[in-house]
Amino acid sequence: MSTTQILPDHKINQCVDDGIINFETPLDGDQIQPASMDLRLGTRAFRLRASFLPGKDTPVKNRLKAPLVMHEIDLSQGAVLETGCIYLVPLMEALHLPGDICARTNPKSSTGRIDVFTRVICDGAIAFDTVPSGYEGGLWLEISPRTFSILVRPGDRLSQIRLRQTCAGVETAPTKSLEVSLALTPGEMVGFRAKRHAGVLDLRTIGAHDPRDFWEALSLRDGALVLDPGEFYILASKEAICIPPGEAAEMAPIAPEIGEFRVHYAGFFDPGFGFDGAGGGGAKAVLEVRGRDVPFILEDGQTVAKLVFEPMAETPSALYGTAGSNYQGQGLKLSKLFSDWEG
Repeated sequence: MSTTQILPDHKINQCVDDGIINFETPLDGDQIQPASMDLRLGTRAFRLRASFLPGKDTPVKNRLKAPLVMHEIDLSQGAVLETGCIYLVPLMEALHLPGDICARTNPKSSTGRIDVFTRVICDGAIAFDTVPSGYEGGLWLEISPRTFSILVRPGDRLSQIRLRQTCAGVETAPTKSLEVSLALTPGEMVGFRAKRHAGVLDLRTIGAHDPRDFWEALSLRDGALVLDPGEFYILASKEAICIPPGEAAEMAPIAPEIGEFRVHYAGFFDPGFGFDGAGGGGAKAVLEVRGRDVPFILEDGQTVAKLVFEPMAETPSALYGTAGSNYQGQGLKLSKLFSDWEG
């Protein structure tokens, strides 16, 4: 009998020391989080005609030629990735995983909140955002800005990785989850809808973008919101979320068969998020919502997602928020790229 447990920060550091995680450019000082590690963009990007998976036993680089690749972009002096386009960027980090460690990736919170769709692929991949145990090789990030064009540079961090270790002889605990519902209180500001044809977002200018140039505030009279097809919304959960020190969590769809909207692009919640002992005070989950094919009504208290909890291998050395965080203790909050809403 065996189970998987998520490696904490000090174990991730050990993986760096042991060469399980390797890189040419030294890690940033804040790159390792309580239960994850940020991944950094490399120096070039490939503009793709379409998304793809390399397929079993096929290196990614073998697919990077015409007609799939339209052109190559040098990121060294900064480059704008345009809305509606698909790019593939080699990441600075590579992996040399042993047989008992696998990995999963996810967009960072700040990435999901600006409607930038990202997912990681590796050599021989038959699925996105999944790295199998025993994998040796580089990582690549597919980037598709959906609403806002973004200015990126080498070292920018749009995605994150979690390492899972298989523990033989450990009894598998029952899966624990928490349903997440929407806060759409009548008479209050309940969220934001993205403006189309806004300016470029510079990923290095934290707190410097005026949110009114990019967002429209939403308030409701009756506790119901009609999602317009193709529009992007920032909403908040009705529940206060608390991730205890010995667990991590990931947001998952509650009913994917509904099909009329997508909730939460960025799904990792580290130990200590919303935890009183780390200054969280029961933070809300901020939800990135996109309407799909037809207008769809969301109502106050409607369940739209669930948090799935997983055990940590050990308690992290530092809980989420103890070293400072833009989102600890949050309510309804935009990406850290924006100044506070004053509209």
